[in-house]
Amino acid sequence: MLTCFIRYEIDPFKKEEFAAYSRNWGEAIPRCGADLIGYFGPHEGSATTAYGVYNIDSLAAYEAYRARLAADPLGRENYAFARKERFILKEDRIFLKNVSSQAGRD
Repeated sequence: MLTCFIRYEIDPFKKEEFAAYSRNWGEAIPRCGADLIGYFGPHEGSATTAYGVYNIDSLAAYEAYRARLAADPLGRENYAFARKERFILKEDRIFLKNVSSQAGRD
């Protein structure tokens, strides 16, 4: 199992747009095959840093999931919404493995 952490730099004046984007992923991501932990937006401290976090079985499963997400009607709509509104300034994605649990010790 891998956990994908997406770090976003967002426009601080478009936090509501990012929240709407996040809610859409809350519907589409699980439907397309990933275990969504959640999307996290600014609350205190930085007004520009946000995160999306989900689990996926493997990098191969990730590739299939991304194809399903790109074909999903809400997924396509959400990508278009982000491009149109330009509230995401930067996006970095990293895959990490849980090494603190028994499952991560294999």
